[in-house]
Amino acid sequence: MKRKSVTICLSLVLTLGLLLAACSGDGNKGGTGSQAPSSGSPSESSSPESPSAPAGKVELDFWTFWGSETRRPIIEKIINDFNESQDRIVVKHTYLPWGDIWTKSTAAIAAGSPPDVIVQDINNGPARAANGQVTNITEYVERDDVKDWFYPELWNTVLYNDDVYALPFNTDTRFLFYNKEAFREAGLDPEKPPTTWDELEEYAIRLDKKSGNRYDRIGFYPLWGNFGYDAWLLNAESDGLSYFNYATGEVTIDTPAKREAIHWINKWTERLGQSTVDAFKAEFGSQQADPFIAGKVAMIVTTGTFYTQLRDYAPDMDFGVAAVPEKSPGNGHWTSGGGFVVEIPAGVKDPDAAWEFLKWLGGPQAQEHWAAMNFDNVANIAAAESAIHHEALSEKGKEVYQFAVDNMKWTKINPMPLEAPQYWDLKNPQIDAALLGQKTPEQALAQAQKDVEDLVAREKAKQ
Repeated sequence: MKRKSVTICLSLVLTLGLLLAACSGDGNKGGTGSQAPSSGSPSESSSPESPSAPAGKVELDFWTFWGSETRRPIIEKIINDFNESQDRIVVKHTYLPWGDIWTKSTAAIAAGSPPDVIVQDINNGPARAANGQVTNITEYVERDDVKDWFYPELWNTVLYNDDVYALPFNTDTRFLFYNKEAFREAGLDPEKPPTTWDELEEYAIRLDKKSGNRYDRIGFYPLWGNFGYDAWLLNAESDGLSYFNYATGEVTIDTPAKREAIHWINKWTERLGQSTVDAFKAEFGSQQADPFIAGKVAMIVTTGTFYTQLRDYAPDMDFGVAAVPEKSPGNGHWTSGGGFVVEIPAGVKDPDAAWEFLKWLGGPQAQEHWAAMNFDNVANIAAAESAIHHEALSEKGKEVYQFAVDNMKWTKINPMPLEAPQYWDLKNPQIDAALLGQKTPEQALAQAQKDVEDLVAREKAKQ
């Protein structure tokens, strides 16, 4: 099997963000850029113990954070389908709340009593492999020839030193949602969304509506939705370059394109006013009161799963979707993605049986079911393409899901570089200062570049 280096071009985190994204509360966080993933937070306690496996069968314990009333039945249907597909292995599901699963799994691995299979975030896989917390599955992958099942950008995230330590499970991608009725009202063609930053500004100004000094509708603001400044700085680069060049190991925080992107974001804030930005931002995510759903914002960039909110809370809205506008023609409609992988922790008793279930989770049947029922981007290419035609999706749902699948070509996943652990603790305060007007973009990015380069040098000195 031809293997690639784990250091690849990333994402959100973060946040999935990310990951991440952004997505809803029980852990569908993909992360935007380097940020942590996104979804809601389930309230159930841990799953009750499943019945023990019958004599002669292998029992596997599968840990997830998918405990919401939406996702829990879906993952348990996938588990039941596997259990019924063969007569040697029985998988039980253990649900742990978002956050708890990470600390408890680390402790269980250290104690020598790990779960047999676990869902983990996509961005920190190399670190888990380097720390000896996960089983090397290269032999199984080569034997069963599964590499080509998955999107290459996602496959690269499960590699460490050219070996495989997980299978990709799901991801997310971000694109523009726009209100076609608002376009018509503003005299814009609803079938021609903006394609560049200049057009985005032009359309936004035409879509603004004011009563005196108060905005009744805002056309667009770049930091609303699920596309933070990390993603815009990535989008500004002609090759979707994030904060690291994974091929060379170079820190790429302070670049001309990223400086220009911060100036561009600040220009939006100056035009609208910080108080207006803050007031509208507070309403996002509040179902019917969400400003886009309520018609108070005409365009947002967010994850494809936002469609389910429109379906449930604005069924009559006439909306369209489009790629994130590119900085200039030919620059590229780059966006960030996050997501999750499935792993076999280090120290499991029966890695052969765990692999069989891992392979099922990455296979077409489980992946298509997850995609169609969750309206979620999955890692398996064939499943993603077949889910578009699933009977569970409406015609509009199929249209949006098809766009999400097609948008993967612009989607970058950004794993945490091993040589720069927690680098965002150095980078984020500097960019925040630039966005608050406390530093110029040039000052902030230069300092962030230096701080992270120093971090990389210290980490290399330890090796």
